[in-house]
Amino acid sequence: MSALEKSPETAGRAPLMTLGGVSQVFHTKAGPIRAVDNINLSVNPGEVLCLVGESGSGKTTAARMAAGLARPSSGEVAFEGTDIWALKRDDFTNFRRSVQYVHQDPYASLNPTRTIQQTITAPLLKHGVVKSKKAAAERAVELLTKVDLTPAENYLSKYPHQLSGGQRQRVAVARALTLDPKLIIADESTSMLDVSIRISVLAMLGRLRDDLGVGFLFITHDLAIAKYFGWHGKTAVMYLGRIVEFGPTPKIINAPTHPYTRALIDAIPEPDPDLTKTKGRESLRSLEIPSLAHLPSGCTFHPRCPLFEDGLCDGAVPELVTIRSGQSAACHVVARDGVAALDDEARSDEPRA
Repeated sequence: MSALEKSPETAGRAPLMTLGGVSQVFHTKAGPIRAVDNINLSVNPGEVLCLVGESGSGKTTAARMAAGLARPSSGEVAFEGTDIWALKRDDFTNFRRSVQYVHQDPYASLNPTRTIQQTITAPLLKHGVVKSKKAAAERAVELLTKVDLTPAENYLSKYPHQLSGGQRQRVAVARALTLDPKLIIADESTSMLDVSIRISVLAMLGRLRDDLGVGFLFITHDLAIAKYFGWHGKTAVMYLGRIVEFGPTPKIINAPTHPYTRALIDAIPEPDPDLTKTKGRESLRSLEIPSLAHLPSGCTFHPRCPLFEDGLCDGAVPELVTIRSGQSAACHVVARDGVAALDDEARSDEPRA
């Protein structure tokens, strides 16, 4: 299964968002930086797609292109089958209403001079969702209640600096819901929160996903978070601008087929029992991440990869190919030898107790 193929449960639905052969190149004094390199992804209505990778993997750049905040150097970003950069101005505005972005830092993304009521009512009034300030205030109360800020009336007159990090992030989510989006792009939206707050915010997002049927492109560096939020969705793993593994989240977590994915799982602190059982026995050859300005030849993971073979891994760039049903990886060795190269064991597609 490639990153553009559909899982059986979504096979009858057209993709909501598609990134087809998308690349992003930044031109710097040090030379061209290929932050995203020819990736293919799709998100179906009501589906969760987790995009996972270390800092510098290109996941945020990919998210910004999906949101229409950055134009790709090549490739196509399509929403409901239409290239977003071919849309007329009014249609592009409608696209931006349908796709909302929740940033990593809730304080930086909220205007510190606006009250919470002003923050939420502004888009309602600007886009004509409601006809009066009174109706906007009532809708603000409804939205704050949806994100578990109750009683909502207690928050309307507050400013962002008067709220905790978790409360500010809930306000950011409430603002994203004002225009009834079809897709929410959450960019590391819980990474700055304490663990207990993080779980409650993720639970809230999961409830909104189920109740409203909104799709999610969920960006994270943490596979444990992807497991928690996107268990019934799909996960794509990025490394230095390329997708190196893709598949249903349970298969990515329980039986990874790319050595980089295994390295990410190894880096997760215990005591998650599912992830502990998946930990590999082989260590990385190097902890140093290559520079995007001077990428290694062939597979960009080969300087760190425990499966490295001279003349194979540092030759051609590996293609993302099906390794087993529903799961694909970009690894020369695994593509040739199968999962036996990883000394993998069969694992259930259901969470273990």
